[in-house]
Amino acid sequence: MRKSRKKRRRSRGLWFLAPSLLGVGYLVLLPTGDVLRRSFATALSGQWVGFNNYRNVLTNEAFRLAAGNTLRFLALCLPLLLILSLLLALVICRIPRLERFKALYLLPMAIPAATVVLVWRLLFSQQGFLNAWLGTHVDYMGERTALIILVGSYVWKNLGYTMVLWLAGLKAIPGEYTEAARVDGAGRMRCFFRIILPNLKGSAYTITVLSLLNAFKSFREAYLVSGAYPQQDIYLLQHLFQNWYTRLDMDKLAAGAILLALVLGALSLLLQRLWDRAGD
Repeated sequence: MRKSRKKRRRSRGLWFLAPSLLGVGYLVLLPTGDVLRRSFATALSGQWVGFNNYRNVLTNEAFRLAAGNTLRFLALCLPLLLILSLLLALVICRIPRLERFKALYLLPMAIPAATVVLVWRLLFSQQGFLNAWLGTHVDYMGERTALIILVGSYVWKNLGYTMVLWLAGLKAIPGEYTEAARVDGAGRMRCFFRIILPNLKGSAYTITVLSLLNAFKSFREAYLVSGAYPQQDIYLLQHLFQNWYTRLDMDKLAAGAILLALVLGALSLLLQRLWDRAGD
């Protein structure tokens, strides 16, 4: 009787999961399989070429340049976003009244990226407000300024969302831990590094992975700042994939997308292993 009940429960659970599984299979798995097939074939004739597309992508100078710039962009944006959002979350936790305005923290995500970038361009362009205020005629839209706009737009847009995630992790830590530590004479810094930070390990992994994935969605900002062919210092993978798409180089685009998916998956697994080792 118990076995039959368990089978019935499992069958009911599968029926509930069936619509979601069908949606994922049709909208995610099938397109991914088609991209994987195209990465081993030519774009026009569909002839099987093996790993030639991957070899062409890896030896492509534009791909190497875009991959290197993307890594530098991630190395600059991720630590800045994670540290700033955590510090702001700690401040908000100490001021209970600020927690009432959580909806406002997500407001940057609702503002179109084009609006934010255009405001930056109005400030730093040759005929922008900055020159009008200073009385100069300098064109500030150089490579460094474009990079600052990209980093600033990404951090500003994702800061509130990441801060809310940190707040959820901080609220999950029992207050008795820090109170007991302070009774024993521990200061704020020691409580942070010995109690708060270790208990945020699970939240930190999730937030880091989400921030990493969101960093690859910043193509709109990069495109609006400098167009499809920007300076070499800010030529990202998103630019390269867009240019391949406009030229209908579907074989290179498919191979590059598979390589990017493998790299992101490897980074996620590496972060998970590092977090597991840190917790041992």
